[in-house]
Amino acid sequence: MNRIKVVNDVSELVPILRAVDTETKKSVFTDVATTWLTGKQVADKYGEEGVEALRFFEKMKLVETKWQTGQNEKGQAVPEKAYHAFYGSFHINATSPINEISDVLAVAMMPEPRYKTIEERLFKLVGDQGMFAGDVADDLKVTQTTLKALVKRSGRLDFRGHRILRFEE
Repeated sequence: MNRIKVVNDVSELVPILRAVDTETKKSVFTDVATTWLTGKQVADKYGEEGVEALRFFEKMKLVETKWQTGQNEKGQAVPEKAYHAFYGSFHINATSPINEISDVLAVAMMPEPRYKTIEERLFKLVGDQGMFAGDVADDLKVTQTTLKALVKRSGRLDFRGHRILRFEE
């Protein structure tokens, strides 16, 4: 099935841009777009960075998963999680004021060390119970658009309605 991801909100550009921001992520995404791959196959080919890319894709709902039978070191049948690209194409139809698109692109292109500092602050701020997005934006002194982009970029945080929670697989 050829699914199309329709992007109407500019903050949804962040996961798409971040899905190919390193050679490893780009290669893993290209591979899972063409065939089903298990986490072990990705780990063997790309190492831990490839496995992290799969986690990111799964959090961003860019891949679908299924369980298939594999073999362990002893030759016994064991279940393995396999990944495949969920979408065959993207349709981007977003109109945004210049300040909002600037916020989104700034977050998407932010250097990793700077982003990690902000992400860690967000992670601690929302805690185990999560936090209302408006309160988080006020605390960080950022716009709602910037906050959405920051959370969309994170592999550790997620939106559930109007709350920001720690992402759990």
